[in-house]
This record gives sequence, structure tokens and C-alpha cells, in this order.
Amino acid sequence: MRTLLFSSQTYDRDSFLAAALPPGVELHFQSARLSLDTVALAAHHEVVCAFINDDLSAPVLEHLAAGGTRLIALRSAGYNHVDLAVAKRLGLGIVRVPAYSPHAVAEHAVALILALNRRLHRAYNRTREGDFSLHGLTGFDLVGKTVGVVGTGQIGATFAKIMAGFGCQLLAYDPFPNPQVLALGARYLSLPELLAQAQIISLHCPLTAQSKHLINRDSLAHMQPGAMLINTGRGGLVDTPALIDALKDGQLGYLGLDVYEEEAQLFFEDRSDLPLQDDVLARLLTFPNVIVTAHQAFLTREALAAIAQTTLDNIAAWAGGTPQNLVEG
Repeated sequence: MRTLLFSSQTYDRDSFLAAALPPGVELHFQSARLSLDTVALAAHHEVVCAFINDDLSAPVLEHLAAGGTRLIALRSAGYNHVDLAVAKRLGLGIVRVPAYSPHAVAEHAVALILALNRRLHRAYNRTREGDFSLHGLTGFDLVGKTVGVVGTGQIGATFAKIMAGFGCQLLAYDPFPNPQVLALGARYLSLPELLAQAQIISLHCPLTAQSKHLINRDSLAHMQPGAMLINTGRGGLVDTPALIDALKDGQLGYLGLDVYEEEAQLFFEDRSDLPLQDDVLARLLTFPNVIVTAHQAFLTREALAAIAQTTLDNIAAWAGGTPQNLVEG
């Protein structure tokens, strides 16, 4: 089966070539993002392997089906970028990687908290310029602080366990309480109650029609003044312009983002020689209490290996007539 990986970086090639390749699977790599402009590259590939910012809207899916593609193998857990109804109509199978390394994303969220709290990004830049002063670098002890975990699946539960290890008090919001999180002493509350009580809020929920812009002007107003917000989930969970206003008036004291709603045309590419055309992101980057990373939370050796092997196993299972990790439309 000819399989084409769109949006493939060097680390994708390395991890897939190091994995156990099922018999009959032939891998091809394409660095371009899947879109209407590039979908012709997929012609005569039975399997297309897509990542989070690839375009899997109706027009692209129709071109894929017409070109002979029969399976979309997602290298991600999320599938909000796929038009599932159209995929079902076209007879396209959709498989995903439901879990790879919850530790990778959870640990990155913690890294953002520590860096923001202790102003590590500012301290790093200062010392490189010979400035060894400490003004403006005062942080706070994490022990005893109240942390709100929004979404307590595998990643949220792993994050909660780490924060419990720091001695934090845990609050949680999820329609389906996780016994593992309850065992850590967490209290499940409504979202407004969690936002009002937590000093640190971390988002670990999927992006759905119900969770889009879960954090908006109204929900930001529920937060304690000076609270910290971390988003390693999906960019669409937050209304980014609302974040800017909350940062300006001090309602939001710290912001750590690994995802951005308009990241598709920006992330995973070196654009350092080009002017930044996204005015909202450019404004965010001017705040000293904001750290933005380019969707790298998943990027550990362990996670990459798990993504590659699960994806290849998904392809083999589908070819063998016993599909696994199917996404139902």
C-alpha cells in the first residue's frame, strides 16, 4: 500500500523509518501541508497520513477519494480538522492515534508553568546580555497553590498527578470525572467555579463544537485577577483577541500557549526571515508574561516512536480487515 505522509518533518521520517514496517506498506514523505493546492500529490496513494494542520475539509477529501485514497491515517489524537460526514459519504476510513505519550504533553504544560512563574525566558535573555540583576523576576511557590485542570483524560490526569507532586490543590472540570484524578484529591466543579478558584488553569480537553472558545471574554472575567492560563490542547479552545485584552488590564497574569487557533499557516516552518503577518500573534509576543511555543508539546522521542508505530499498526489492521482506532462519522 502506497502511503504518503503530508507535513512530514525530519523527525517524522526518522521515527517512521525506525518503526516496524508492516508487510506491503510503502512509505513516501512530503513536507508540504495537505491542502487543495497539494492534494494532487496524493494521487495513486491508497493511504494518506495527515497531521493536525493538514486540510481535510470536504473539497480535499473529494480529491483524495477521486485519486484513489481509501484511508486517512491521522498522526494525532484529535480529529476536529476532518469533515467526518463527507469522509463517511466517500467511503474513506479515518483512523487516529488515541494515545501516544500523555507524559510528553503534560510535562510541557508544567514546563510552561515553571518558565512563566520564574521568568526563565527573561532571565535567560538578560544573562546572555550581561545583565545579572534580579528585578522583575520574582515568582511564587507552587506548593499550596490551586490548579484547575480542564479536561481529565489521559493527558489531564497525568498533568494533575505531576501538580499534586508539587503539593498543589487540584480542581477539575470534565463531563466524565476520572477516578484517577479523584484519587489525587481533586474536586470536580463547574467551569465557572473552577475558573473563580484556581490560580493556575491548564486546558487538556479536545476541540469540539461545544468547547470552541471555551475561554472567552466572559470566562476570563470569572478568573482571579493575575491568574495563569496554559493551553497545550487546541488553539480553538481560546478566543485569542480576548486574551490580549485580559493581559492588557491585568486580569490574566501569565499566559503559556503551545497551540494557536491560526497556527496552520505558521507553525512547523522557519519564518524567521519573514515579517510576521498575523497581527494577533505579533501582539501576543510583545507581552513579557507570555510564552508561545510552536506546537512542540508532543515532541519527545518516546511520543514520536509511539505515534509512528501506532499509525503503521492502524494501517496494517485496516488492510487486514480488522480496523482499529477508527474515527466514526
